[in-house]
Amino acid sequence: MTIRVLIADDQGMVRTGFTVFLSSQPDIEVVGEAANGAEAVARVAELRPDVVLMDVRMPVMDGLAATRRIMESTGPAPRILILTTFDLDDYVYEALRAGASGFLLKDASAQQLAEAVRVVAAGEALLAPSVTRRLITEFARIGPSRPRGRLDDITERETEVLALIARGRSNQEIAEELVLSEQTVKTHVGRILAKLNLRDRAQAIVHAYETGLVRPGE
Repeated sequence: MTIRVLIADDQGMVRTGFTVFLSSQPDIEVVGEAANGAEAVARVAELRPDVVLMDVRMPVMDGLAATRRIMESTGPAPRILILTTFDLDDYVYEALRAGASGFLLKDASAQQLAEAVRVVAAGEALLAPSVTRRLITEFARIGPSRPRGRLDDITERETEVLALIARGRSNQEIAEELVLSEQTVKTHVGRILAKLNLRDRAQAIVHAYETGLVRPGE
């Protein structure tokens, strides 16, 4: 199955470079480009891509506002991968809240770019360790928005899995820690996302911290 990608960046050279490389991948097709956030919103509605590479700092409408607008629109929403020059920018938390599935540094290698597209297209979160640290610091500052406690909508085992997702564990690592098969973990993750109405692992991480299920430093 081909992953359809839209590239939103105000720098033409960035768009061209990304387009040339991604188009050379057998499983990825660049279906369009956008030079600002407003154009990105319009192009998403028109082209229905699977993944959007979204720069944050763009004219007319920035990437965060565009991400929110895309997520609020009707129809299946694409996965949004935020492009950033620095991995510790202040918008990490807000981007995840807006619906982003991950972050990618603009100086990432061509192979990292392609792999990032595949990862978010598959519903995984793409959070570099430095980005995760920044996110945890932000949660430590604002505190949970709801009191701590097990989430009523999910089982005890699913709660354990969600807590480990929030700590950045992969399915394989969760399987090893809980002595489960990786397929069983995948099943648990799918049920957690469905029960809590979450789009992907990135949203699950935000949810776990906001509900107080997991606290920074634990």
